[in-house]
Amino acid sequence: MWLFAAFLAVPLIEIALFIQIGGAIGLGWTLLIVILTAVIGTYLVRTQGLMTLRQLQSSFSTMQDPTEPLAHGAMILFAGALLLTPGFATDTFGFALMVPGIRSAVFGWLKRNVVIHQFGSEQRKPAEQTIIDAEYKDVTRSDEPSGWTKH
Repeated sequence: MWLFAAFLAVPLIEIALFIQIGGAIGLGWTLLIVILTAVIGTYLVRTQGLMTLRQLQSSFSTMQDPTEPLAHGAMILFAGALLLTPGFATDTFGFALMVPGIRSAVFGWLKRNVVIHQFGSEQRKPAEQTIIDAEYKDVTRSDEPSGWTKH
């Protein structure tokens, strides 16, 4: 439900801001600002994304937890999408996510408040273990040929 509200609210907020800011500074300046924020945002996403990629490679090579560089990379990608979306509110949030300190604060909040469940890591209780009773014949030292070699 909150996702639907966001998809409805964001364009309405952006339209209202375009009308207010465009009326105050004019259409030409408004369009120039929107284009400049997209260009600057693209540059920032590229430079910070490459820096984050190097941090991720470093964490892999030193066998450290790559969670934080991965989260920073995801936030940079999301910030890039916000900066490429025309609008003043999305640009504000996009530029905010480009600041490493804000990304670290968001990552810390996510770490404290998001619960992660892993699949397949549950241990079975002894009563739940499956026991298979079978008979077998050791064929590694057999003198008779196997069925595969008979013609």
